[in-house]
Amino acid sequence: MRIGELAAAVGVTTRTVRHYHHRGLLPEPGRDTNGYRRYTLRHAVALARIRRLTELGLALSEVRDVLAEDAGRDLADVLEELDADLARQEAAVRERRARLRALLDAGLPDEGPVSPGLAALFAGPAAPPSGGSPMAAKDREVLALLDTAAAPADRDRLLAGLHETLGTPRAAAGAREAYALLDDLADAEPDDPRTGRAARVLAGLIPAALLPETEFDHDGAFLRAVYADLAPAQAAAVRGALGILAEERLRRQERQERQEQEQRERYGNSKQLRSDRPGGEGT
Repeated sequence: MRIGELAAAVGVTTRTVRHYHHRGLLPEPGRDTNGYRRYTLRHAVALARIRRLTELGLALSEVRDVLAEDAGRDLADVLEELDADLARQEAAVRERRARLRALLDAGLPDEGPVSPGLAALFAGPAAPPSGGSPMAAKDREVLALLDTAAAPADRDRLLAGLHETLGTPRAAAGAREAYALLDDLADAEPDDPRTGRAARVLAGLIPAALLPETEFDHDGAFLRAVYADLAPAQAAAVRGALGILAEERLRRQERQERQEQEQRERYGNSKQLRSDRPGGEGT
């Protein structure tokens, strides 16, 4: 048989046959005096086996192992591994379909596909309004960014904090007020007196769960990008809100340290009183 006849008999292309020769899967046949390859039934049988193995999903490197006469792996072992890999792929596909269904059921926001948790937040009363407020639109975009870039645990903490803090009608009204105040600052100067009120309202809306454990890094890449995307007065209001939150956190830490110190002192005084009594610890 010529190469075209071999390929047609097995149901592959001549290019595939040449590729298998190049990869060492199919042995090179002898050649006629005119230089043409001369294939035999043995080549057709080997080519058919290669085709069956690749259709099962084996990579060509695995096919080579199976076809090796001495050092090859047992075909049953290879197929067991392939079956386990297909099972993992099936599980991954089921998980992806479940996520897609959850997104479709919740409704796709304007920002495109997001996690089911953020999609539910966008569909609820705690969501920044999807239209009318440029600042709310920016907020939704930032939340979609964090939803994608944050680690799963951080994303869950973010969503839980937003639901807890903004899930009431009063909080939703406060968010609308904050967006309106920030929208009004679009053409204002950074020292506009309205920035102070916007900062205070905004600080009252930011969930404690969203605050970093350390100080705010205003020169970090993320906050720099946020400030650059805002008008100067809007950026000043956001900086002011973060400053308010930093001061509140410092006061909480100081208050906690005082309470701990008072507890230590009370414990020490109580211990001293017991030791001063007859039969106490000091006798």
